[in-house]
Amino acid sequence: MEKIRTIVAYKHYFEDFLSRQDEKVQNKIYKILELVEYEQQIPPRYLKHIKGTKGLYETRFSLGKRIWRVFCFFDKGRLVILLNGFQKKSQKTPKKEIELALRLKKEYFDQKKGKK
Repeated sequence: MEKIRTIVAYKHYFEDFLSRQDEKVQNKIYKILELVEYEQQIPPRYLKHIKGTKGLYETRFSLGKRIWRVFCFFDKGRLVILLNGFQKKSQKTPKKEIELALRLKKEYFDQKKGKK
């Protein structure tokens, strides 16, 4: 099977989040990311655009009654950049998590353009 997308974590945020999860959760995260890498059409229950943002998405997964989100965005359509992740405790995605993801996304593109 051929990869459709490449996944890259930006800085340390995703790894920090991942390292705090137990093995079952980590395995679930890896399965979802594999789906993002290899599937042409990603089911919306696993990858969803964040309303009111320009190009920010969240990968979504659950285990039992617990729910997690990892923010990401696309660069040149085929590269998925992972940002911060969190365990969701309420119906609405916390605004501070979205703001952090948007700040990291901006930082990524600024650095890419050569800005500091």
